[in-house]
Amino acid sequence: MDFTFADSLIDYRDRIKDFVDNKVDGFSIMIEEEDCIPPEVLCDAKSLGLFGLSIPSDYGGIGTNMVGKCLIFEQLGRTNNGFTTLIGAHNGVGTVGLVELGNEEQKRRLLPSMATGEKIGAFALSEPESGSAAVTIKTQARRIGDRYVLNGVKSNVTNGPEASVITILAVTDESRGSKGITAFLVEKGAKGLRLGSIDRKMGLRGSHSCSLILEDCEVPTENVLGKEGDGYVNSLRVLTNGRVGLAARNLGSMQKLLELAVKHTTTRYQAGSPISRFQAVQHLIADIGVDVETTRSLTYLTAWMVDQGLKVAKESAMVKYYASEAYCRVADKTMQIFGGLGYLKDAPIERFYRDARIARIAEGTSEIQKNIIAEQLFKEFGAKRATAPTG
Repeated sequence: MDFTFADSLIDYRDRIKDFVDNKVDGFSIMIEEEDCIPPEVLCDAKSLGLFGLSIPSDYGGIGTNMVGKCLIFEQLGRTNNGFTTLIGAHNGVGTVGLVELGNEEQKRRLLPSMATGEKIGAFALSEPESGSAAVTIKTQARRIGDRYVLNGVKSNVTNGPEASVITILAVTDESRGSKGITAFLVEKGAKGLRLGSIDRKMGLRGSHSCSLILEDCEVPTENVLGKEGDGYVNSLRVLTNGRVGLAARNLGSMQKLLELAVKHTTTRYQAGSPISRFQAVQHLIADIGVDVETTRSLTYLTAWMVDQGLKVAKESAMVKYYASEAYCRVADKTMQIFGGLGYLKDAPIERFYRDARIARIAEGTSEIQKNIIAEQLFKEFGAKRATAPTG
């Protein structure tokens, strides 16, 4: 296990950090107030290759491995989480499925424009009555000749309003349960696809999500992603790896909060002394530091395992669970350190505080992660889960 990074990757990381700290941060208040990412920020992000992190160089992307992506995602997490989510969702669930499961024609046709950011990717799994339990989705896909006809509603689709390529899961054979779910690449402008209402969220300003309405939506058979019936299994794989990237973004936010907290405690005076001298404040800083470094260790270990082709169902659930819970703790403790100053809109603390809360929900709730962890541990030790008594 070696976390020595190539000089080229270190240089790229430093360029992204400079972009985040000196460009994106300067627009954070505007992003919060106007709920949009300024075109010049998106233009710079495209120039830096941030939309092609997951896409191989053969298709115009950077194609870094998971450890490398985490290194970049960590820097992105330092700034406005709305901007980070737009980039992260595109590079994660928005493109990874196509990269790993798409056929050559699909890749040649779609990936080059996704690598440049000309086309944005999205992933539509959740429905009004189906969130983390993907196997219960209701959207139907019926084959008619050389196309499928999709009917249903998808909800909370991150990047939905901007997306040109959306991976949509639908049921092709109800009798087969999870093996009757298929993934489709649905392109912007497809007949029968329309946007529903745009979500008004507590945080993640600048990152837009919406519902998608499929009314006899026509999708050609060549847009099936992977094999018919493999959509559920493949989606779990995409989500499993994507959770590592989400943890890295959370890590970046936590690192930024730690830096802000330490700086504040050494410059904020009470009773003639910097508050860093107060033991209660020191304990809060210590707690934050432990959460940051624990998350860092789990994140890069799991990312390394992904790159080695190892199974990471347990580890990715652990890092997603720990990082999201830790992010909320760190945001809360940083708010406590700043006191009333942290509660003000002009300070970044309250923004991180609001943005942190979705981490425990998005891409699998904390409760779902604990279910996965427990199931994997029972398998690992050759034990069976106890079932609830009946009768």
